[in-house]
Amino acid sequence: MIIVTGAAGFIGSHLVHALNERHERDILAVDDLQQGDKFHHLADALIADYIDLEDFLPALEAGHFGKITAVLHQGACSDTMNHDGRYMMNNNYRYSLRLLDWCQQHKVPFLYASSAAVYGASKQFIEQPEYERPLNVYGYSKLLFDQVVRRRLNDLAAPVVGLRYFNVYGPHEQHKGRMASVAFHHYRQMNQHGYVQLFEGSHGYASGEQRRDFIEVGDVVKVNLFFLDSAFSQPLSGVFNCGTGRAQTFNDIAVTTINTLRQLKGDTVLTLQEMVEQQLLRYIPFPPGLKEKYQAYTQADIRQLREVGYSASFATVEQGVAQYVKKLYSSPV
Repeated sequence: MIIVTGAAGFIGSHLVHALNERHERDILAVDDLQQGDKFHHLADALIADYIDLEDFLPALEAGHFGKITAVLHQGACSDTMNHDGRYMMNNNYRYSLRLLDWCQQHKVPFLYASSAAVYGASKQFIEQPEYERPLNVYGYSKLLFDQVVRRRLNDLAAPVVGLRYFNVYGPHEQHKGRMASVAFHHYRQMNQHGYVQLFEGSHGYASGEQRRDFIEVGDVVKVNLFFLDSAFSQPLSGVFNCGTGRAQTFNDIAVTTINTLRQLKGDTVLTLQEMVEQQLLRYIPFPPGLKEKYQAYTQADIRQLREVGYSASFATVEQGVAQYVKKLYSSPV
């Protein structure tokens, strides 16, 4: 049996479907369905069982699930604006630590979701302590767990891989609300208001020219499966960046979203300047307190990922966001 935590969430549900495509059905889905609409993400998936996250660890530690072959730990509080440190540390750090301990005790491969938030205001995004400067307790909760993994790397009983996700976008993220991707919010804004909003210039960047490493969720799944496969062939362990290695602007997201929608409706494409002039793209001030904790630039250094043998290419914003917008357009949420 393979365990997927956060299985009804964004990345977790894509992993479940990817396992199904490999004819894997013996999957235990772990999640918190207080937000009940998330069930839609698993409605067409095939799983062996579902268990609530609060019941999961006691049942696992009591040996209720039989033989476990791997744990894909995607469950976490991913709201970077949640400042409840007690909740964040219990949910993202302590829960993960118990699961790691169980996997090591039972020699089960463990893949988990870390985050580019560990880098905070750093200008370089390399998997080394000198570049890790989280700006919020979410980033700190992820960093603290990464540090535990690093300390144990030389004494592991089974592979452990942490993937530092950069800005992930794609289907199944609508439940995330304000934490959904920029691409999703742009699509919604165009449908509801007829224009897209971006933050004005900051940190030395012109309006909308702040840039991030945007990675399509399908590419994230492929990286996970690469490490899952390696666990049973040539075991790999460590903390790895999971991004494209390419920084693109928020304007790129907006332009791709707007023009893809225009093409779907039979309209001509526009340049960035034309969108601004026609007020299809508008720039707004930062909310109070956000600018100081804002990552204006991220770009994953993926040399370590390449060095362990991951060779697949990553979708650009123009490719991935266009595909995503087309899917949203054909299946409104």
